[in-house]
Amino acid sequence: MSAIFLSASVPINGRGTYHETANPFLIQCAVRDFAISVIRDHTIIWGGHPAITPMLWNICEDLGGECAGKVVLYQSKIFAGIFPDENEFFPNIVYIDAVGEDQDQSVHALREQMISRQDLAAAVFIGGMEGIEIEHDMFKSYHPTATVLPVASPGGASLNLARDHGYFSGEQLTDIDFPRLYHTHLSNIHGV
Repeated sequence: MSAIFLSASVPINGRGTYHETANPFLIQCAVRDFAISVIRDHTIIWGGHPAITPMLWNICEDLGGECAGKVVLYQSKIFAGIFPDENEFFPNIVYIDAVGEDQDQSVHALREQMISRQDLAAAVFIGGMEGIEIEHDMFKSYHPTATVLPVASPGGASLNLARDHGYFSGEQLTDIDFPRLYHTHLSNIHGV
């Protein structure tokens, strides 16, 4: 079974201009439709962003809870003590050791471990800030032939990726038919 990397977050004010284009409701819809679209056939890999982990747990719970076994959550131990409460419901958590007390280096180590997985066949980017852009570049360097899908309409860094890297243009940048988008771009993903 192949895995799909999910890079998603809800932009916050004060960290660049990402929040200016972001629509938190559409980010939530895009994450939900993504999980529903792929969880039966693929493993979802993601880093434990505090806004996304509760969303994914709610989706797994709505689908009966057993889907929680089809996701792998990566967490850096640098954030121990402030993990989302929903972490306890996921059976597959990979804890990455902190790099001293350096948050940036610890997050980089987590990204390296998570994105270098050999079973990743695709990556989906939703919302986000500078971390989305960093993870996009890392994913492309580790998996140059894999499918990359920045979901543009929720805004944030994923909109910038879609537009600036030529993934989508025109009306495609505002398309909110997420199930169709995922079916079109991810239905032919197979194991690696």
